[in-house]
Amino acid sequence: MPTKTKFLFVIGGVMSGVGKGTSVASIGAILQSRGFHVEAMKIDPYVNVDAGTMNPVEHGEVFVTVDGDETDQDMGNYERFLNQDITKQNYMTTGRVYLSVIQKERNLEYDGKCVEVVPRVPEEVIRRIDVVAKTSKADFVIIEIGGTVGEYENILFLEAVRMMRLRDPGAVRTILVSYLPVPPSIGEMKTKPTQHAVREVNRVGIAPDFLICRSQYALDAPRREKLSRFCGVSADHIITAQNASSVYQVPSLFEEQGLGNTILKSFGMRPRPSKLAPWNALAKKLQTVKKEVRIGVIGKYFSTGDFILSDAYLSVLEAIKHAAWAADRKPVIEWLNSETYERDPKAVHELADFDGILIPGGFGSRGIEGKIAAIRFAREKKIPYLGLCYGMQCAVIEFARNVLGLQGAHTTEINPKSPHPVIHLMNGQGENVAKKKMGGTLRLGSYPCKLKAGTVTRKAYGAANITERHRHRYEFNNAYRSELEAAGLTVSGESPDGSLVEIVEITRHPFFVGVQFHPEFQSRPLSPHPLFKAFINAARKR
Repeated sequence: MPTKTKFLFVIGGVMSGVGKGTSVASIGAILQSRGFHVEAMKIDPYVNVDAGTMNPVEHGEVFVTVDGDETDQDMGNYERFLNQDITKQNYMTTGRVYLSVIQKERNLEYDGKCVEVVPRVPEEVIRRIDVVAKTSKADFVIIEIGGTVGEYENILFLEAVRMMRLRDPGAVRTILVSYLPVPPSIGEMKTKPTQHAVREVNRVGIAPDFLICRSQYALDAPRREKLSRFCGVSADHIITAQNASSVYQVPSLFEEQGLGNTILKSFGMRPRPSKLAPWNALAKKLQTVKKEVRIGVIGKYFSTGDFILSDAYLSVLEAIKHAAWAADRKPVIEWLNSETYERDPKAVHELADFDGILIPGGFGSRGIEGKIAAIRFAREKKIPYLGLCYGMQCAVIEFARNVLGLQGAHTTEINPKSPHPVIHLMNGQGENVAKKKMGGTLRLGSYPCKLKAGTVTRKAYGAANITERHRHRYEFNNAYRSELEAAGLTVSGESPDGSLVEIVEITRHPFFVGVQFHPEFQSRPLSPHPLFKAFINAARKR
């Protein structure tokens, strides 16, 4: 029988993006390796109801759960590290919490009382956490609170932590993830940002039980002693998290410091041996693999000012890495802006230097002609190609134009008056678009797909029937199916009733596959996705 659920809250210091999600996932992995059932949750402090309407450049990738929720990218980290599907009940935003409270008030569930922000909003947060604990019967629920301490929008979530600890002090622990900078001009690790972060947490009635200290270097004894003294945290509860070449090395890093058993001890639980051998083996492989495979990822959500970020395609990049490591290859991934090929068509020739080309999902007209040009180059030059969602739709457009000769072939998303709408709006989506009902109205979540015998994708999966996650509003136009297939574009996957085309491929090519779904969401470091494995295996032969 599962023990009474324990709760670990992970909160951030004065700087975002320093690894709260990776810390949650890694702690989950080391507890899971001890035989515990672990659930991970994410609280996003945005008024947005979900992540689906957020700009990927600003917020990062939209991760789709198996039950069709559009969530934060950290949910993908949880799935990859825990090797388990996580559902919509494990994700909440400020918008969702307030909607629930308001709906309860409308339904007279508060018996006509004045509905005050405190305690009603924190109570709703706690209710949602308790639902996950009860339905999953987890030994541990680890909850990440997004953002940083001191932000106004986090106050109510931190109040929920305080209230839960007051309810059952022995069942709740808090972990603060904070950055310790080493200014180049000074050359010394500075602890003051972490000290200030702890004081901010103290102000709302919370004393961190653990510190995870992110830095360029490992934490030394003088800094550990200083943090313990000024932050009121036991020295053995202060964990160093120096920069690693891969996030998948972090579970081993934490385990080396005894974090797993230290957490158990803090709850009054007996230590357990860890079975982290698969993670240790992966960490070792990352250090030893030498042969490279070069993959060009062509998108448009990379640039933010003078900086290049890859979070918009996080799961795609991770899936490439998983498959490359499984093939004993070091992944060398270059992010390429599709708009470049629109401004300078000759620039597409740089793609000849890559072993494989991948175009991920996306929306809108910006950069689409550059993607189509890149796909044509990959098709004609026999470079392994994998198109995901929009990347599949663009492949169909390219083939229709340049092989079938359908001038003006396009998607109605971009050109509603196209003479050859080879990609068009799905049935039932017209009203959503007309009335601008955009949030949560895409075709979302897992759907079945049957694979055609003798195809590349059937061989890759090793199965006749699969299930994959989707996020799209437009689809392959079946009115052109017979023409496209006659010209050499094989429909290798479709919905069970045959009404939706899910996969296309070109057989007379080393590897040319486009899928309407997002296989990257189901790839795991210890279990790479079969389609990505097939893609990388083709690329390594180039």
